[in-house]
Amino acid sequence: MATRTKELPIFNAFRNDELLRNVAFRRYWSSAILNGFGSYISALALPLCAVLLLKASPVQMGMMTAASGLPYALLALPAGVFLDRNRKLPILLASKAIQAASLASIPLAWWLGVLTVHWMYVVSFISGVCGVVGGGAEQVFLTNLIGRDKLTDAQSKFTATDSAARLLAPGFAGVLIQWLSAPYAVLLNAIGFLVSIALLRKLDANDPKPPPSHKHPLRDIHDGLLFIWNQPLLRTLAWASGCWHMLFYGFAALHVIFATRELGMSAGMLGVAQMIGGVGVLASSLLLKPLSRRFGPTGAMLIGMGLCAFAYTVTPLIPANLFGRPMASALACATMSLFLDCGVMLFLMPYTTMRQKVTPDAYLGRIVSTMRFLTVAAAPLGALAAGYLAEHFSVRTGLACVAAGGIALALFLSLSPAMRHADVTAPAAS
Repeated sequence: MATRTKELPIFNAFRNDELLRNVAFRRYWSSAILNGFGSYISALALPLCAVLLLKASPVQMGMMTAASGLPYALLALPAGVFLDRNRKLPILLASKAIQAASLASIPLAWWLGVLTVHWMYVVSFISGVCGVVGGGAEQVFLTNLIGRDKLTDAQSKFTATDSAARLLAPGFAGVLIQWLSAPYAVLLNAIGFLVSIALLRKLDANDPKPPPSHKHPLRDIHDGLLFIWNQPLLRTLAWASGCWHMLFYGFAALHVIFATRELGMSAGMLGVAQMIGGVGVLASSLLLKPLSRRFGPTGAMLIGMGLCAFAYTVTPLIPANLFGRPMASALACATMSLFLDCGVMLFLMPYTTMRQKVTPDAYLGRIVSTMRFLTVAAAPLGALAAGYLAEHFSVRTGLACVAAGGIALALFLSLSPAMRHADVTAPAAS
């Protein structure tokens, strides 16, 4: 008598999941996984290049972090008009190619003996440019690829795989940096961008060329700003995310210096600490949907902001030899990375979903880029201010100021009527 082979649960899940049945989405997701893995390697390798090899000061680290955010102030608004007038996939591919070349220049410059902090500034700036233009194209392209109604599901999938990359990549990067040195670890990210281009180059997706516009670009920029001003939720998200990015950039500018020079952590220990932080990304992927159902997307966002504020507050309080053991200090730092990573994802994922849901198709490129301008343009000021405070007072003082700002922002935003009564269910205007 014939028997039916029992299907594994993973195959049932694959068959019943509409997104996973979409070949174009799977290719896009594979590309995102590669880029996510590479970005976590570079997130550790780039600041370690500056701190350990080039002996960068706190002010220089602030300038390097600020350089990555400066393109948002200079290019975000015209980039939005450019995205709304062109197909998104060619822009996305070009930005990945440019970023791959800029990252590959770091090991080449190190091998030739010409790598400097100023070189790192330029690479950070180019990465920021690619983030403004290519990152905006990526977000609009994803919306066109799967539709607004599947954005939350897609973001949960991205967060789940991002957590795996966050768990594995930093530890791998730490070992690789100690084995080959930081510049060569960056090369892996460059290679990942090239593979990503190969995956996306022939992607069959909904990416039509927008109809030609006879408006002056400044008029389009004005319309994008006016749309945000007249939308209470977008207006609140703009200033809240702007303040959040200033604090995050300030913390990022000082975190590696604090871990290596104040706590005495090696590249390998810092990699392991960031791997533990990846558990926070995994936790956020599991918590995002239930928290959004229970408290709404704005509630999940506020919880994420609270977790960030908690991590900002505790980190500068960690002593160099907690309980007389340097390893205990490293473990405490890693635990704060866990809370911070979970908070970052719980803040950013609902923010992105809410922004996309309330934006009409014709405005998507402009709103993505305009919101990036409004939210990230001021972020370099946070990095520069943190670097200045650390240089003239102490690294712990700079981090303590970030913590005070994080607490104030979390409390103020929790009282905002636009956040507590947000409506993201209304269909976007045509």
